[in-house]
Amino acid sequence: MSAVRQGLLLLQWQLRRGSTSMPLLVVVQIAMAVATVIGYGLLVGDPTPDVALYLATGAPTITLITVGLVMTPQMLGQAKIEGSHDWMRTLPVPRWTFLASDLLMWTLIALPGMVLGIVAGVMRFDVQLSIAPWLVGAALLVSLTSASVGYAMASVLPPMLAMLLTQVLVFVVLLFAPVSYPASRMPEWLQTAHEFLPIEPMAQVVRAGLANDAFTVPGRSVVVLGVWCVASVGAALVALRRRA
Repeated sequence: MSAVRQGLLLLQWQLRRGSTSMPLLVVVQIAMAVATVIGYGLLVGDPTPDVALYLATGAPTITLITVGLVMTPQMLGQAKIEGSHDWMRTLPVPRWTFLASDLLMWTLIALPGMVLGIVAGVMRFDVQLSIAPWLVGAALLVSLTSASVGYAMASVLPPMLAMLLTQVLVFVVLLFAPVSYPASRMPEWLQTAHEFLPIEPMAQVVRAGLANDAFTVPGRSVVVLGVWCVASVGAALVALRRRA
């Protein structure tokens, strides 16, 4: 059996296994996207056009990031605790196929919330978007990278520690990352830290894809995002093979 077919069968098995919880997860992340738009709208009141554009493009980014960095490690940690994760690793399939099916599943789960987040942002803040032709690829890259980081975190750390760390990441993404506001508003030391973290590049890629005439993506951000994606996938593969 080919590796691609094995991966698709694993994906099918994962989706069927989570048939009761997956719809709820999709609903939760859709609600998060809409609530983020409404909540930030209440905080800023009647924003200027520039602020409104940041808020409208930040909401879908937050959805993509939180699904990967929060939901992915939480569900993987739960699977490790109940033993289903160890059982799946006993299957005679390559470790990279097992990892790829999981990452694909979480990438697909994140996309509906992003779409509704865009719609909610446009309606709430009355902004005009200029969609870039590469937006779909950018969204897939951001979703894959965030899911990879979350998966690697849950693979390397003990389940309870990984799930606790996800609670901290929620506050970081919502309040202390330049997703819905420019990095210039943060202290200089925090700006420097985000130059090496993946959250700001994720926001820049999605923002430029949604408002291509107002924002651009620095080449350095693409490199940082790619490094984080490759490194996190590699870390997850090493953890899976070491604990096989």
